[in-house]
Amino acid sequence: MAYQSTDTWMSLWRRLNPLYDEGEAKAIVRMVLESRFDMNTANIYTDGISKLSDEERCELEKIMQRLEKTEPVQYVLGYADFLGRRFAVGKGVLIPRPETAELCEQIIRDAEGCGGADILDIGTGSGCIAVTLAYEVAEAAVTAWDLSPAALACCEENARRAGVMVDVVRQDALTPPDDHDRWDIIVSNPPYICECERESMHANVTGHEPAEALFVSDDDPLLFYRAISHYASHALRPDGALYFEINPLYAEALLSLMRETGFNDVTLIEDSFGKQRYVKARK
Repeated sequence: MAYQSTDTWMSLWRRLNPLYDEGEAKAIVRMVLESRFDMNTANIYTDGISKLSDEERCELEKIMQRLEKTEPVQYVLGYADFLGRRFAVGKGVLIPRPETAELCEQIIRDAEGCGGADILDIGTGSGCIAVTLAYEVAEAAVTAWDLSPAALACCEENARRAGVMVDVVRQDALTPPDDHDRWDIIVSNPPYICECERESMHANVTGHEPAEALFVSDDDPLLFYRAISHYASHALRPDGALYFEINPLYAEALLSLMRETGFNDVTLIEDSFGKQRYVKARK
């Protein structure tokens, strides 16, 4: 479908209306117009679209076609915003979520005044957690683990863009090294969505984002939490802290698992929507 100069802001977001509700469709188109075509709000709502050059109209049409195929706007634009910073993302890399930003904010608050912490981010993906903590926690030494080459490259790129040092290591979370008293903080947002939940999710997630970063077997929803908790039980230094982003469906089971693993100070933390979304634990 060729882009027509008679297309308007309304006609563009309505093309996405079958896939997204009205508010989200409008937000996606506005993000494209602001980011890729340098439009302000007045341009978008008046006649700015009609003033695009033929080349820009062609580019916009290609973007719209990708969006109509449920591709996430972050992949189309090549970035996602996270706590005031812009992170590169692409195929094979999980898109940072607002829930994960809240987890970072919790760690930053807890780490205030504790300079020089050794921090490990397990399953770093884009590096949004690792890079943010390297920037915000004074004198922190941050290491990021992932098994995906795409994720490791993305994390390295985002650390470079932010001007921070992150030690990026290819490491499987399920077979960690035999470390002892190595870290002050371990944080992880591991795969926690069960396969049975897949059908209720939007196609822009299930059809494009890496399944290995999202899903875990219905038979063992705590697979990664078990492995990471066991590792943390001896890899954390005395009074070290372990932070997880979690699936609220398995919050109580996770608390039991962690207590059995040796954590006697375990706290459930709600997100801004009142869901049990995070766990903080100390030895």
